[in-house]
Order: sequence, then structure tokens, then C-alpha cells
Amino acid sequence: MAIRIIVKEPDPVLRQTAKPVPKITPNIQKLLDDMADTMYDAPGVGLAAPQIGILKRAIVMDVGDEHGLIQLVNPEIVHKEGEQLGPEGCLSIPGLMGDVKRAQKVRVRGLDREGNEVEIEGTDLLARCIQHEVDHLNGVLFTDIAVKVYAEPDEDEEDEGPK
Repeated sequence: MAIRIIVKEPDPVLRQTAKPVPKITPNIQKLLDDMADTMYDAPGVGLAAPQIGILKRAIVMDVGDEHGLIQLVNPEIVHKEGEQLGPEGCLSIPGLMGDVKRAQKVRVRGLDREGNEVEIEGTDLLARCIQHEVDHLNGVLFTDIAVKVYAEPDEDEEDEGPK
């Protein structure tokens, strides 16, 4: 396990579409472990493989709820409902935040680290995080869809959005 360097905007890799992972291998499992280590070290609540320069469809998330660490390969959002507007940040865009409209509840399907198909439902922050990370796999950044972008508040102020 290792901490990887997080790619920052305007690196072109952040604008590319990640490729599906054809098979879960030990290298993919190591990638997921490295991504989790990198996310926790940053610290953030989610990270997509393109954010460390790897154009593979893999994401990790931990919003501090009962799900704990979620590691998904080839994630696909299969259901969305409701709407929420809230703050988001991004480890690849330090210093900026934005108010982004997202679905209130989502269901995502993908493969776990063992290659088993899984479905996870998320609401509120987890739903926001899932959508944010899947956007990264499609070359979309929160600044592309935010209704308002602004400087990140000082660390003394509360920050609720995904990073």
C-alpha cells in the first residue's frame, strides 16, 4: 500500500473518460488499497482512479457512515431520485468549493475488490459522493456543474461536501 500523488486541475487526465476494468487482478486490488490510503491521507471522503493519473473505472469512498470504506470497480449509477443542493470540494481542485445539484438518493452497481457484483444505496452525503466520483470517471468535475463556485472556507469553518 502506498500514498499516490493526487493529480490537480488543469491536468488533462481529469478530463478523460476512464476505461472499464476487464478483470479484478492483484494489481487492481493494490490500486484500490493505494487509492484508499491516498484518500485517507489527503484527507478526503472519496477518490477516483483518474485523480491519481490512472484511467481505470475504480473509486473509493468513506463518508464516515455505516458503510465504512467502499471500493467499487466499474461503478454504474442505476437509479436516482430526489434532489439536493449542497457544497462540494475536490482533492484535485484545492481551494475551491461549489454548490452542486445532485440526486438525494442513488443506487450504484459495480464490482467489489473480489470481483463480486454489488449494489449500494446511498442518500445525502453518500449519494453526493457516489455521483461526484462517478463523474470523475467520465471526465466531469464539480466545477462544470456547480450552480456557484467559491473559495474554500477557512479550516475553522465547517466543510460538509465531498473532497
